[in-house]
This record gives sequence, C-alpha cells and structure tokens, in this order.
Amino acid sequence: MIITTSASPDTAIINDAQRLADELNARYAERGSHSLKRLGLRHKDEQILVVTSQDVRYYDGLEPPMFFHPSMAFVRVKRLRNGDSDLMLEVSDCMEGDYVLDCTAGLASDSFVFSYAVGPKGKVTALESEPVLAALVREGLLRYDTGMTDANEAMRQIEVVCQNHETMLGSLADNSYDIVYFDPMFRQPIHASSSLQPLRQLANHNPLSPASIAEAVRVARKAVVLKEHRDSGEFDRLGFEKRSVTTSKIAYGVIRI
Repeated sequence: MIITTSASPDTAIINDAQRLADELNARYAERGSHSLKRLGLRHKDEQILVVTSQDVRYYDGLEPPMFFHPSMAFVRVKRLRNGDSDLMLEVSDCMEGDYVLDCTAGLASDSFVFSYAVGPKGKVTALESEPVLAALVREGLLRYDTGMTDANEAMRQIEVVCQNHETMLGSLADNSYDIVYFDPMFRQPIHASSSLQPLRQLANHNPLSPASIAEAVRVARKAVVLKEHRDSGEFDRLGFEKRSVTTSKIAYGVIRI
C-alpha cells in the first residue's frame, strides 16, 4: 500500500501521512505533480491512502474511493437533537452516561449515534479488526465537520481501537460496559445500499460465534444487541430476541442482562 497526500500539502498533512505509513507498515510516497494513477503505476501498487486536511481516502483502482462520512447516522443524530427516538437506542436501552462497546465498527455510523446519546459522561469504544479501515475511520472522526458543535464532539470522543472483538472481549472484566453491540457484515447483503459496497472490500466477513456472544453477555451490564437483515437466521442461531420495523430490511436483536 502507498500512503500519499493531496497536492501541495502542508507540513501537518505530510507528518500525518508519514505517521499512517509507519502505523500500517506501508510506503510513504511524495505526491508531487503525479496523478494517483501514475503514482500507482510508478510504485506498482493500486492500493493508495490519500491524506488531506479534510479527510483520508482509500483507493484500490476498482471501486470509488472510500472515506469516512456519517451519512444516515448524521440524519439520525439530527432527529435525536429534535427530540425524536431511535430504534437502536430503544432496543439497547441506551441512556446518557452509558458505556458502549461497538464490536464491529465499520464506518462507525452506529458508534456516532451511540456517542451522541451517551454524551460526554459516557463512553463509546469502537472496535475494527481491519487496520486500514480502523485508521481511515479514526482519522475521519477527528477531521469531519458536521457544522454542529455537539455532533462534532460526539464524533471526537469515540475511541477507535484496531482489535478483533473476540480478543478484546476476552480481555475485559465482567460487567465493564453497559451495552455490547454487533453490526457484522450481513449474511444476506442489502445490495441497494451502494454506500456500503466499498466497505465490503476492506471489512471482516467472518460470522459471529456463539462464544463471542457468551463473552459479550459476560461483559455487558444491560444488553447485548445485534443488527442484521430482518430475514437473517443469525438471531435464532445466536439466541437474540428480534425487534424489527415493517418498513425496513434491518432488524435488531437483543439479549437482556
């Protein structure tokens, strides 16, 4: 993989790119006047991470670039600001001050909603097992500007940890988080969700194991929550009580502690 910058970068951007290159064991390449295509050909590598002052973008030569964007999560947060409810928060019984462990962070959309709900007295730890995706999301959460101070603060306070959830759960004490949350790559994909297609190239596709759910139950004080396709057999396989919305292809399952 190549780590580079936007054209005419300042010192801070160059330092960030070099830091990410060290972190990801990748090659830092000065951008100069090269296009990304030319840079990839020169170094014989189509995987390129581009650092700018606004975001970090991942190019693989196949899909459109992938970068952090709150997408529908920002819509959900704006609804919460207006006093509306959110099914994920209702199912998990999430409250201000809660500690949430998001075991499958992805692009951290649900972590963002949880973080806004728990507020500055709470905590959201977002686990992502794939190093490139973890770095991309972490940097995006630090850089993205929603135009709303409270929403920005909610993003900034999310702790992104590059760790497999099985390893992390096994290292935690009993009852150390209020909510443990899983949103794995769906066994039955919702292909209409085009925003998730680039994510599938980087994400961990392994199914959840009953052992992981048992560990999550040990770690959680209030609830373990699973998000999946409404027709998924994962709820029954893993022992979750399903909650769905008739107008949505997404459902949540819960195990109350």
